Amino acid sequence: MEEIKILWVDDEIDLLRAHVIFLEEKGYLVSTSNNGDEALTLIDEQRFDLIFLDENMPGLSGIETLVQIKNRRPELPVVMVTKSEEENLMDDAIGSKISDYLIKPVNPKQILLSIKKNIDTKRLVSEKTTSDYQQDFRNIGATLNERLNHAEWGDVYKKLVYWELELEKADDQSMEEVLKMQKTEANSLFCKFVQGNYMDWLNNVSDAPIMSHTLFKTHALPILESDNTRLIFVLIDNLRYDQWKSMMPMLSDDYELIQEDIYYGILPTATQYSRNAIFAGLMPSEIEKKYPDLWLNDGDDGGKNLNEERFLHEQLLRYGQTSKFTYTKITNLNSGKKLVENIPNVMSNKLNVIVYNFVDILSHARTEMEVIKELAEDEAAYRSLTLSWFEHSPLLACLKRIASIAKADKQNNYKLIITTDHGSIRVKEPSRLIGDKNTTTNLRYKQGKNLTYEEKDVFSIGTPEKAFLPKVNISSRYVFAKEDKYFVYPNNYNHFMNLFKNSFQHGGLSMEEVLIPIATLKVK
Repeated sequence: MEEIKILWVDDEIDLLRAHVIFLEEKGYLVSTSNNGDEALTLIDEQRFDLIFLDENMPGLSGIETLVQIKNRRPELPVVMVTKSEEENLMDDAIGSKISDYLIKPVNPKQILLSIKKNIDTKRLVSEKTTSDYQQDFRNIGATLNERLNHAEWGDVYKKLVYWELELEKADDQSMEEVLKMQKTEANSLFCKFVQGNYMDWLNNVSDAPIMSHTLFKTHALPILESDNTRLIFVLIDNLRYDQWKSMMPMLSDDYELIQEDIYYGILPTATQYSRNAIFAGLMPSEIEKKYPDLWLNDGDDGGKNLNEERFLHEQLLRYGQTSKFTYTKITNLNSGKKLVENIPNVMSNKLNVIVYNFVDILSHARTEMEVIKELAEDEAAYRSLTLSWFEHSPLLACLKRIASIAKADKQNNYKLIITTDHGSIRVKEPSRLIGDKNTTTNLRYKQGKNLTYEEKDVFSIGTPEKAFLPKVNISSRYVFAKEDKYFVYPNNYNHFMNLFKNSFQHGGLSMEEVLIPIATLKVK
């Protein structure tokens, strides 16, 4: 372990010699200074991990020195040492971002505790995280060998995402690699599980997980049937479960999490199919049959998600819901800002639906733009980019404004559902496929006739009507790329293999695309 270097600044430093020796005996490297100016020079010349800083020094005071330290090294932890317990002094110090403060006379245990709290904590937490995952690695491995049901697969994925986020904070690359291998194994087994059960789920409702077409009925309808409760239903397009877990803490000041579930997105895990299914409460072929003038197939010209408000209206009427509702789709910054401004005008509605498209746009931009590829080169960076967007987005401003209005309302019977229509996966392995000119272009699923493909790489459905998918031709077939595969045509194979490798795609079969979040919250 790299030696920890401490700078102790005190105009009576000679009187603290015993403390300095104590720390040196514990293995710390300690430098000393008896004034602020000299301390600043030392900080410019050397690397230090922690500063002990006397508050009351002649010349440059402790607070003045602190300000200059933070200007030079804002990340450097500073522990203020003072004889005074005056509240305004502590407010000044804390406002200047001290990491801790000690009241003189200090004792060795206090000093050691402060060091561990400010320096060793990250290392100790990292070691504990790594140790805990090593233990859970065996548990997860044993679980994967069992015959899991759809709910248990959701729990496995939640646990894998939990460790992905924890190990990222611990910054242990060796353990992160182990987790990636375990996740790859889990994805392979999950695809086999879905492949063996998907058709039964669609035709045996009693044993099926909550899926796209049953989501609104199971989660939103019970809230709408409650007399006094109003619902804000937010769908963020193409949001993975790990992205949601990263975003959730930003809502904690205003919202209390009531319930968090994983639900199963239908195949294809693409907006045209999954989002229409959510708002219609029907599978794609049922939508096509019921609304032949509104449904567009892959090869048809025109927008494929232009009628969601109509579908939702019809679904609400089927369940006897006639109250006024709004449906707002956000695709750019200006429409997001208008939404924030309009929130006070719609809060009296029983239901307000917001569809936010940014994450899906980000995913496509990451494929097409080099600068976005660099910013989101892997899952951790992709999460970080999504988090940065959310922090500064009109969507978060909108949710905060909703909470503010709800808190001012004495009834405060507002609930918030946040969900998505599908996730995405970083694709790594090309899979050769041959189709005619009418074959769909999505990299993760293909719909067409006379398709030639690698059997081991796909989940194939030769009878679309049994999977409640539109049948464009009499010999139509759907194939879904499994795990992290992506389809590439043999002609110009190398170009497209390199172009799309490591891009985030959706439409296929993987845990990241199918197992997606739905969270119910209430305003605090």
